[in-house]
Amino acid sequence: MKVELAARTSQTGKAEETPPPSPAAVAGASAAEDAPLLPDGGVRRRAGCGRFAQRSVSFRREVGRAAAETFLLTRLTLILLRYLGIGYRWIQQFLALCCYTFLLMPGFIQVVYYYFFSSQVHRSVVYGDQPRNRLDLYIPTSMTGLKPVVAFVTGGAWIIGYKGWGALLGRRLAERGIIVACIDYRNFPQGTIGDMVEDASQGISFVCNSIASYGGDPNRIYLVGQSAGAHIAACALLNQAIRECGEGDTSSWSVSQIKAYFGISGGYNLLNLVDHFHRRGLYRSIFLSIMEGEESLQKFSPQMMIKESSARSAVSLLPHIILFHGTSDCSIPSAESQAFADALQQHGAKADLFLYEGKTHTDLFLQDPLRGGRDKMLEEIASVIHSEDPGVSADHLAVPVARRLVPEFMLKLAGRGFFMDPCRAHAGTNKVKNAPASSSSSSNAQSPDLQCSALLSLAVFYIVGIQFT
Repeated sequence: MKVELAARTSQTGKAEETPPPSPAAVAGASAAEDAPLLPDGGVRRRAGCGRFAQRSVSFRREVGRAAAETFLLTRLTLILLRYLGIGYRWIQQFLALCCYTFLLMPGFIQVVYYYFFSSQVHRSVVYGDQPRNRLDLYIPTSMTGLKPVVAFVTGGAWIIGYKGWGALLGRRLAERGIIVACIDYRNFPQGTIGDMVEDASQGISFVCNSIASYGGDPNRIYLVGQSAGAHIAACALLNQAIRECGEGDTSSWSVSQIKAYFGISGGYNLLNLVDHFHRRGLYRSIFLSIMEGEESLQKFSPQMMIKESSARSAVSLLPHIILFHGTSDCSIPSAESQAFADALQQHGAKADLFLYEGKTHTDLFLQDPLRGGRDKMLEEIASVIHSEDPGVSADHLAVPVARRLVPEFMLKLAGRGFFMDPCRAHAGTNKVKNAPASSSSSSNAQSPDLQCSALLSLAVFYIVGIQFT
C-alpha cells in the first residue's frame, strides 16, 4: 500500500510540473484537428478565415468612411443653418414643399426606381479629384453607332444641386437615342460659385475626352443647364472661350467641341437678381457668400461678361445658344433669358429664345415631363441635336410619346393648392416671343420658393447618398 501511494504521489508531482498548454496552442491544435489532411500529409488552410478578416477590414473601413461623412454633413448643415436661420415663414414654406412633393410622389417613385435599378443608368462615374466630382450616364437601349451626347448641369439654387435631379431628363433624352451625362458639383457651403464653375468645367472636359468609351460621339456634344445649373454652365462655357482667346488654352477641352448650349430657366445677370432673390427668401447675406462677395457678381454674370472688352472676341467662339423660359416664372423672371439673348445677338453670337406662355420655373423641367404626352421643349432639344447629323434616319427623329407618371388632378393641386404667389395675377400678360404655348394644361402658380428649397437642403444632405469624400 505504501509503495502504491508513493507511486501515485510521484506521478501527481510530475503532472503538476508540466505547464498547461497556451490558448494559442489549443486553438492551433483544434484548427489542425478540424482541417482536412492533404495527400502528402499537410493540412489544408481554410479560406473562410481569410475572407472573414478581409470583410472585417472592409466593414471597419466603411464604418470609418460613414462616420467621417456624417461628421462633414453635420458640420456643413450647421454652417448652412447659421446662414439661413429658422422662422415661421421657413416652417410654412417647408410644409408647403412637403405637400408639393407628396402630390408628385407617384412620379418621383417611378423615376427613383429607374435611377437605381435600370441597367441604362451608370451612376457615380468619377471625373475629378474634388468632393462630389461624379456624374451619372444615361445610355440609350440601342447602341448601334456613336450617339450624340448631352452634358447636363442640374439646378438647385446653388445649394441643393445634385446629379440625381437629372434622372427624368436623362431618361427622356435616352429614349430619343441621346447619351446624357448629369454632372454633379460642390454646393454651398462646401464650395462657392468658383468651385461650382470649376467642377462643371472639369465634368465637361471628362465628357469631351472620355465619352467615346461609353459609345458617345465626341464630335456631337451639347451642353444643357437648368436654373442655377444654366448659370453655372454658361459661366464655364464663357470662361473657357475667354481662356482660348487670351491664352489659347485647349488642354482640357475646347469650346469648339460643344455644338450648342441649351439654357432652361436660367439667370444670367446676378446684379439684377440679388434683391429679387432676397425677396424670395434666398437672403442677400447667403447669396453674396455663395457668389464670393458683391465684387464678384459681375465676374460671374454671363450677360455682363460678354460686354467686357476682354471677352468680346471670345463671343465669336461660342456655339449656338438656345434659351428656354416660362413667362410665369417668378423664381427667375423670364426677362433674364430675354436680356441675355439680346446681349448675345448684339455682340454677334447666334442666340434663340423660346418663351412658354404660363409656364413656371419647374413646369418645363418637372411637371411637363411628369405629365407625359408631347413635351415641346424636349422635342425642340432633340430636333436640334438630331438635325446636326445629316445621316440620321426618320426613325430616330420620331419622338416617342411618353406615358403619364402623375395624374393631372395631382399636378394641378401641386401647382395651385399650395403655392399662391403674388405674380400669379400677372400670369399670361407677358408676350411669347418665339414659342407657342404648350397644348397640355399648365398651372399658373409658382414652384416652391427658393427659401424652402434652401431649407430642404438640410434634409437632402442626410437623405441623398451624396459622395462628399
